[in-house]
Amino acid sequence: QVQLLESGGGLVQPGGSLRLSCAGSGFTFSMSTMRWVRQAPGKERELVASIGSDGSSDYAASVKGRFIISRDNAKKTVHLQMNSLKPEDTAVYFCNRRRVNFPDLWGQGTQVTVSS
Repeated sequence: QVQLLESGGGLVQPGGSLRLSCAGSGFTFSMSTMRWVRQAPGKERELVASIGSDGSSDYAASVKGRFIISRDNAKKTVHLQMNSLKPEDTAVYFCNRRRVNFPDLWGQGTQVTVSS
């Protein structure tokens, strides 16, 4: 079955950390660009971080220096380490697979809430 399954969301205080994970199945993970996209209530979806099949990564300006994206091709997993979390990081975080000539694939999302 072709799917992405996220985990690791939750409630954290400002300044805290969370690590999101996304497990892929049913497709060639190693050849896919993997991305984390978030959507806050009433806002557009925002690309947070991406990591290419070659391991190169890119970040939104709002998270650069605080978030780290990584991948483990053997385990078909992508992670997002989120540090120094702020209330404005509160959103549903989605894992996304992007690959040329293939349809986009989305996970179900995981809620991250940053609040004291």
